[in-house]
Amino acid sequence: MNVSLIWFRDDLRVADNPALMASVADGAAVALYVLDEESAGIRALGGAAKWWLHHALLDLRDELERLGIPLILRRGAAAQVLPEVASELGAGTLLWNRRYGGSERAVDTTVKEWASGQGIHAESFQASLLHEPWNVRTGAGNPYQVFTPFWRALSAQDFRAPLGLPDVGCGFDGPLPESDDLEKWELLPTTPDWAHGLRETWRPTAAAGTEALGEFLEGRVQDYSDARDRPDQPGTSRLSPYLRWGQLSPFQVWHALADYRREGTPGPGVFAAELGWREFCWHQLYHNPDLATTNLRRQFDGFPWLRPHASPAQGDGAAVEHLHAWQQGRTGIPLVDAGQRELWHTGFMHNRVRMVAASFLVKNLGIDWRAGEQWFWDTLVDADAASNPANWQWVAGSGADASPFFRIFNPLTQAKKFDPSGKYVSRWVPELLTPEYPEAVVDLAQTRLTALEGYASIK
Repeated sequence: MNVSLIWFRDDLRVADNPALMASVADGAAVALYVLDEESAGIRALGGAAKWWLHHALLDLRDELERLGIPLILRRGAAAQVLPEVASELGAGTLLWNRRYGGSERAVDTTVKEWASGQGIHAESFQASLLHEPWNVRTGAGNPYQVFTPFWRALSAQDFRAPLGLPDVGCGFDGPLPESDDLEKWELLPTTPDWAHGLRETWRPTAAAGTEALGEFLEGRVQDYSDARDRPDQPGTSRLSPYLRWGQLSPFQVWHALADYRREGTPGPGVFAAELGWREFCWHQLYHNPDLATTNLRRQFDGFPWLRPHASPAQGDGAAVEHLHAWQQGRTGIPLVDAGQRELWHTGFMHNRVRMVAASFLVKNLGIDWRAGEQWFWDTLVDADAASNPANWQWVAGSGADASPFFRIFNPLTQAKKFDPSGKYVSRWVPELLTPEYPEAVVDLAQTRLTALEGYASIK
C-alpha cells in the first residue's frame, strides 16, 4: 500500500482539510508537523503563539488518533526534515496545504523539487485563504492596493463548500519513524508561568472554534456592525486565533455565515468584510514578503520615528522608557493601558483598542511601528505573518489602503465613545482613580502636533 505523508502547518484541523482528504484517498496516511525555527527567513513564533501551538497539537493528535492516523512531531529545518521522514516511511506521496509568505514558499518549493527528483508525488492545496493571491488582480493586472475594489472583486466569486471528515481507519499502521516529545519542545512558559490568563480565556481546540462560530452566529452577528466597536460588550467573534491556526477554515466560516446574511441586518455583511480584510492582508504579504520590516509606502522611510533599540546616544533613550510603559500598560492613558493589560493577561486585545493603542505608540509616542508589531507578535495568540504587520502599517499610514497619517486617534475621546460607562477600563485598570495610577507620559495635544510636523517633513 502506498504511504501518503501529510505535512501539517497552519491548518491544525481534520475537517475541511483538502491535503488530509487527498492523503487518505491516495494511500495509508501519516501526519507530520515540523517546528521550523531554522529555515532562512522563517519567523520564530512569539510566546503566546507557542502556548497556543502546544495545545493545538495535542488536540490535533487526538483528532487524528480517532481517524487512525498517527502524528509525527519533528523539530528542524523543514527542507531537511521532510526528506528524512518521507524516506524512513518509504512514502510515495507528500501533500500539504499552501502557505503564502515568501520564505515559506521557498521552503515548499525546495521540498517539492526534492520529491520530484525522488519520484515522489508532491502536491499542495488551497485551504487557508478563500482566494489564491495570484488570481485576484486589478484590470491592469496588478495586485490590489485598496481594499474596497479588492473585496468587491473577491466577494463576487464562488467559494468551494467545506469538506467533511476522512473515513475512520485510514492511517498507516506499520512501523513509524521516531517522533519528538512535545513537552521537550518547551513551548509552554515555566519560569515564570505567565499563561494563567490564557488558560482562563481560551480552549485552543478545533471543537472550541466550531462552538465559538456557532455562538457568534446565533447570538451576536446581527448586531456586529455596531457592537464590534465596543470593548465593554461581548460583540466580536473572537474567532481570529482559530483562523490563524487553521482550527477553523475561512470556507467553514463563509458558508456558515451565508444564511445569516440573508436576514437583512448589516452585521453579517460587515463581518464578511472582516474576513475579506484578512484576505487582503495575505494578499499584501504574498506580493510584499518583507511586509513586517519594510514600509509599503517608501516615503515613510524618511519619517522621523524613534527607534527604541538604537543607541541612547542617538537620542532614543526616552523612547525605550516610553515603549516599556506602553508594553506594561503604565502610560497614564486609561484606554491604552487597559488594552495592553488585556493583551498581557489573555493574549488578545479588542480590535478597536488595538487601533487606539497602536496609534498612540506610533503617533503620540513617535515610536517606529515595527517595535509595536514585534510586541504584538510576541503577545497575541492570533498574531499571523500577514494581519499583524499589515494592520500596524495601516495605523502607521505606511501600508496599503492605509489610514491617513493625520487620522490620529484621541484615546480619551475614543474611550468616551466606545467605553462610555468605563466598564472596560475599570476592569483592566482598577487603580485608575487612586494615586497609584501614573500621570500621562506625554501630552496628547502636543505630541499630535509633533506627529503632524513629522508627516509634513516627508510629504
